[in-house]
Amino acid sequence: MNLSLKNRVAASFIIACFVVLVVGFTVFFHLNSLNKEIESITVKSNRVSLLTDEIRISAVSILKYQRRILSKKASPELVEKLVNLCDSFTSQLQTLDSLYRDPDVKRVVAQMQSYVDSLKVVLGKASLFHRDNIGMASIGDLADKILDSFSEFQDIQYFQSVERDKKIKKIINETKRNMMITLIISFLGTIILGLVVPGKIALPFKKIKDAIRELQDCNFDVSIYYSQDDEIGEIAREMNKMIHSFKVFEELRTDRISLENRKFDALANLVKKPVLLANANNQIIYMNSRLYSLLQVQSEDVIGKTMSDTLIPESIISTYQLAIKRRSKIENADIVIPKKKLKEVEAEGESSAVVEDDSAKLENGEAEVEENIFSGYGNVIPIRGKESSMDYYLMVLSTDVHV
Repeated sequence: MNLSLKNRVAASFIIACFVVLVVGFTVFFHLNSLNKEIESITVKSNRVSLLTDEIRISAVSILKYQRRILSKKASPELVEKLVNLCDSFTSQLQTLDSLYRDPDVKRVVAQMQSYVDSLKVVLGKASLFHRDNIGMASIGDLADKILDSFSEFQDIQYFQSVERDKKIKKIINETKRNMMITLIISFLGTIILGLVVPGKIALPFKKIKDAIRELQDCNFDVSIYYSQDDEIGEIAREMNKMIHSFKVFEELRTDRISLENRKFDALANLVKKPVLLANANNQIIYMNSRLYSLLQVQSEDVIGKTMSDTLIPESIISTYQLAIKRRSKIENADIVIPKKKLKEVEAEGESSAVVEDDSAKLENGEAEVEENIFSGYGNVIPIRGKESSMDYYLMVLSTDVHV
């Protein structure tokens, strides 16, 4: 089926939207399930925490009133308040019992309820107006048992809160795993689509891309071949025209650069002074014949290389580095080109003889004077580009001071 570029893009867009919707709804489903489960656990936990606080207040109040009864002369008002607290405490324990299914919690809650009921019975039957009788003593014991049972309940609740946190983490990890599976399936589906769709959409652009890469490498002997008469075919024809124009322009540019290079070389050799040209990376671009003869090097030894990798004297290198650092003109810098030293000695005996001769000279107090083939001044002129990396620096050596 020969579809136009517009129809190919439309079909791919519809498929992509469908995949995105499926992935989005799946992820939303997992996130919604996670939110509901965490919300359920959180609501229950908040209810239990609030009810636990109420039970704690009731237990403390029962303990406070039973101490008043035991330490002071009991009054009907105190007894009535304590009975009302027991009724409220029983109601709270019943509500708490309905929120739990754990047998340990139900056992502790039932135990507290039995102690509260016993306390109500004792309050109803014992002689509250005579201290130190059996009923008065049992009130304190029952209140202590209620407090101990509540402490045991808090311990169980603490361990259950730890288990609740673990459960929440487990739910989150399961949701992450489900979402990861969904994303992996979506990724595999995307890969399959990526292998199928390019045959209909991306493949025609590959030829254009390859041609552009060749143009980036300054290869203008390239052409785009595409037989179909659609939008891509029109682009291919226009690009072939553009490539031909580039080729003509490059030929003209090359001829112009070659002409300018010959002019510069001629002018540099007309000057009776050594001339050196380097870029911002400290790489040598050009040297005139005068400098070649001074340094006694060949063009392949210096052109395109960093100055530190060649036989360029240290005074020239340091002057260039200063000019590059400042991006400014350097005038009358001291330049010294020493004479080449002989690095190899033909025989070991001759080497030892030279060392002995040098030692003898040093003992006699003679000073060795190094001979220089050039000693003068260097002037560096920056040729600035749009950026610092595109700068060039022209050095002219002279025996006279530039004024």
